[in-house]
Amino acid sequence: QVWLVESGGGLVQAGGSLRLSCAASGRTFSSSAMGWFRQGPGKEREFVAGISRSGGMTNYADSAKGRFTISRVNAKNTMYLQMNSLKPEDTAVYYCAASKVPLITTIPSRFDYWGQGTQVTVSS
Repeated sequence: QVWLVESGGGLVQAGGSLRLSCAASGRTFSSSAMGWFRQGPGKEREFVAGISRSGGMTNYADSAKGRFTISRVNAKNTMYLQMNSLKPEDTAVYYCAASKVPLITTIPSRFDYWGQGTQVTVSS
């Protein structure tokens, strides 16, 4: 069982930055790969970034490469998404997620636990 609590969303102008945090609790956290997804209004939930159990392996959607950085501090049971150079098209509800395995996956159905979501709005 893993519980996830997000924070850090908000309103920012284009070109600005936000840092999302996801605090996790549960005995299986250190054995889980984690990721960030986002969902705009009327759109499907899409993969943004993923990170392996150890934090040594990461994967990014093409739209996030060079601008976003995913990280985790297992000792603090926390995952982060640093978002720089934000664009209006980044506007969405952002969700953190955890899987039961340490492998990175981009498929939403492979993630077993989800946070409540946090709104990110980027104005032009």
